[in-house]
Amino acid sequence: MTAQPFLAKPFLNDRLLVTGAGGQLGRRVVELLLEAGAPHVIATTRDPAKLADLAAKGVEVRAADFDDPASLDTAFAGVDRLLLVSTDALDKPGRRIAQHRAAVAAAAKAGVKHLAYTSGPGARPQASGMDDHFWTEAAIFAEAALDWTILRHHLYAETILMGAGQALASGTLYTATNGKGRAYVTREDCARVDVAALLGAEGRQVLEVTGPEAVTQEQLAALLAQVSGKPVAHQDIPLDALRAGLAGAGLPPAYVALLAVFDHDTAEGRHALLTDTVESLTGKAPTSVATFLAGQKAALA
Repeated sequence: MTAQPFLAKPFLNDRLLVTGAGGQLGRRVVELLLEAGAPHVIATTRDPAKLADLAAKGVEVRAADFDDPASLDTAFAGVDRLLLVSTDALDKPGRRIAQHRAAVAAAAKAGVKHLAYTSGPGARPQASGMDDHFWTEAAIFAEAALDWTILRHHLYAETILMGAGQALASGTLYTATNGKGRAYVTREDCARVDVAALLGAEGRQVLEVTGPEAVTQEQLAALLAQVSGKPVAHQDIPLDALRAGLAGAGLPPAYVALLAVFDHDTAEGRHALLTDTVESLTGKAPTSVATFLAGQKAALA
């Protein structure tokens, strides 16, 4: 679906709540809301003491535990518009979708007018990590009283840094992406889109939030070499070999499965979709991978 511009900020004075404000994305959304002049910003977290600095800036900090639905009823009370930041509870199958369903139900019960949700690309059943997004979207669609914006954040450019160290050390970037591209988008661009949706979205829409280009891993290896000054080549490997390598590196099974799904979906072209969502909603073009990595030169060198 094509994004509609939200630059008018018609809901600036509403009571705006951001979940997961102790995380990188949630915190940045709160900071940007303050910069935009929103007078009624609410941030939820399991440990309110960790957001004392935001409270000092006028943010109302509320305790919320996604494993305790009763706490969500209290946390969401009186809220007009809510950003549900997807949790990172991948440790136990079914835990994250239970958390999200509880949050959606609590938002509807509290009379929230508009709910924005940070979903992911290729949301569908029976795909590790992506099935949680699918069933969360389904739960949102089922709440007749809610208007909503589904924000399918594509892979963060920041995830490149997770594998960059090994690639730079060995000289080889291993993936199972079959030469297909990824529309990496920075967390900052996603945060700005999330803010735009909180301040201006109306009705019901599903938006893909992407970067400006679909970068292949061959291109990414060349960019890593250029920025770091070290030789890096890309090697495409079978998906089973990727899984074995990730497991051998000590990653928990849930994360092995998730990263394997990312490569599988990339190989199928699911991550190469390009949209104008970032620029349409924020008025600023998304950051390219080359620009993002140039800003990480010290770390990569």
